[in-house]
Amino acid sequence: MKKIVLAMLLVAAVTAVAQTAPAPAQPAPTQAAPTQAAPAQAAPTQPAPKKEMKDPAEYNAYVGAAGQTDAAAQISGFEAFLTQYPNSAYKEDALELLMAAYQKTGNQAKTLETAQRVLVVNPCNIRALALVAYTKQAMTTGPSAQQNLADAGQAGEKGLQCLQTATKPDGTPAADWDKLKSTTTGIFNNAAGMSAYSAKDYAKAERFLRAAVEGDPTNLTAVYYLALAYLMPGPAENDLDGLFFIARAANLQTGAGKDQIVKFGKSKYVKYHGSEEGWTALLAQAATTTLPPANFTITKYVPPTPAEQCSDLLKTKKVEEMSFAEWQLCLSEGKPEDAEKVWGVLKGKPLQMVAHVISLDSSGKATKLQLAGSSDDIDAKRADIDLTMTAAIPAKSMPKEDTDFQFQGTPVSYVPKPFLMTMNEGALLVKAAPKPAVHRKPRPH
Repeated sequence: MKKIVLAMLLVAAVTAVAQTAPAPAQPAPTQAAPTQAAPAQAAPTQPAPKKEMKDPAEYNAYVGAAGQTDAAAQISGFEAFLTQYPNSAYKEDALELLMAAYQKTGNQAKTLETAQRVLVVNPCNIRALALVAYTKQAMTTGPSAQQNLADAGQAGEKGLQCLQTATKPDGTPAADWDKLKSTTTGIFNNAAGMSAYSAKDYAKAERFLRAAVEGDPTNLTAVYYLALAYLMPGPAENDLDGLFFIARAANLQTGAGKDQIVKFGKSKYVKYHGSEEGWTALLAQAATTTLPPANFTITKYVPPTPAEQCSDLLKTKKVEEMSFAEWQLCLSEGKPEDAEKVWGVLKGKPLQMVAHVISLDSSGKATKLQLAGSSDDIDAKRADIDLTMTAAIPAKSMPKEDTDFQFQGTPVSYVPKPFLMTMNEGALLVKAAPKPAVHRKPRPH
C-alpha cells in the first residue's frame, strides 16, 4: 500500500500570524522612518518584556529585510541583520521570518536549520516546533528515517506542552491565533502519534492519533494508523474502535490502496465477528459517522470448546464415520457422556486404518509399533496408537519409521491425556499386487 501523505500546508500556518503582526517601534521620535511601509512580521509566540530598537541602523536593517517581496532578497536581508545584530531584541522575530522565507524557496535543509535556531532563542516557539515536527515526519526515507520520526515525535510532544501556556501575541487577530493553534495542534498530535506507532508504543500512538482524528476527522493518515494501533495485539488492543476506524479509513481512501484497506479491514472483522455479516453495514456507517457512536458494538465470535465441538460432531456424524482425530477429540476432550458413547462403539471392534510409523520394537520382528493417527501428532512425531501385532511382520513387508502403515487393529483401552489408544490383534492390510505382464516371443512367419 502506498504511504498516505499528510496533507497540511504548514507555510500557511507559519505566515498567518506574521501577516498582521505590528512592526517594531521606531527607535526615536526624531528619527525619520524609511519611506516604505513597515512590513508584517511574526510576533513572539510567548509573552515577553517590551522590546525596542535603540539603534536606527538596526531598525532600518530589520524593516528593509522584512519589506522585501522576493524570498531570496528577504533571506539575504535577514541573514545580514542577524550577523550584524546577533543580540537584537527582535532576533526571534527575524529568525521566524527567515524560516518562512527559506520555506518559500523550498530549501528544506535551511528551513530546518533556521527552525532550530529559532528554538535556541525560544524553545517554545510554536511555529518552529510545528515546522520541525511536520518536516521531520515527512522524511521517511534513508538511514535517518527512524531518527527523523523520533525527532518529529519529540517536537510534537513539546509543542503540545507549549500550547497549554501559549498566549496570543499583541496585535494578532483572535481568528488568526485560533487558526494557528488549531493547525499546529493537528501537526503536533500527528507527529507524536506516528513517532509512537513507529516505536511500537501503541497505547501512546492511540492517545495522540485519536486527538488528531478528533481535530480533523478527514485526516486519512491519522485515521488509518489509529486503526492499526487499536488492532495491534497487546494490552492496548481495542478491536471495536480499531474496526470502526479501519472502515472509516476505507471510506476516506480513494484510488490506489482502497481495495487493500477494505480487504484488510474485512479480514479483521471476520476474525473478530466470526463471519462477514455486518461488515457492509459498518462501511456504510463509517462513511457518514466520524467517530464510533457511544453505543457502538460488534458481537464477538466465541469459538466452541473442544467438548462442544465433539457434541456437534455426534449430532452430524456416526462414530464409525469419524476420523481418528475426531475420535481422539471426543475421547480426550469430550463430555463424559460423549466420550463414553464414542468408546462404546470403538472398544473391541476391529478397525481398518492408516497411521504413521513413529517407532518399531527392537526385536527385529516388529510385533509392537508406535503409530500416529492424527495429523497433529504426525507433525509432532508423537505416538497416539500403541499397536500389538498378532504375529511378526514378514521382512518383505516390514515398514520403516516415518512412513505410512496400513493395518487392522482392535481398540482395548485408551489414556485421555496425553492421548494414547492401545490396540491388539494387529494385522497387515496389503493390497493384492498386480500380476506381472507376460512377454512372449514373436511367432516366426
